[in-house]
Amino acid sequence: MCGIAGIVGNQDQTRVKKKLGVMLEALKHRGPNDEGEEYWQGAALGHRRLSIFDLSTAGHQPMISPDGKTGIVFNGAIYNFLTLRSELESKGYSFKSQTDTEVLLHGFREWGIAALAEK
Repeated sequence: MCGIAGIVGNQDQTRVKKKLGVMLEALKHRGPNDEGEEYWQGAALGHRRLSIFDLSTAGHQPMISPDGKTGIVFNGAIYNFLTLRSELESKGYSFKSQTDTEVLLHGFREWGIAALAEK
């Protein structure tokens, strides 16, 4: 089920953290297994997690690329993610989790959003 929240725009960081906290609390029933927040200049992402594919903490979200430039919160299921993961591994990507979310993160970096959506 999961729950996602986000704020975009240049606002006071203290207010952004408070607002995101309120949103995540309202989503608590959708994701009882984990909660995460990530902040950038002008953007904040929050996630409440219901663990499905990877029950470990490796599936924590928001999930951030190794260089910190790309982040994702995801609520859904990618059923062909193992096939996509194998393709990405053959291109040199390494994975820390067994989640479809991490496949989306690396897939976006490799193919861009339009080509990833077609896969």
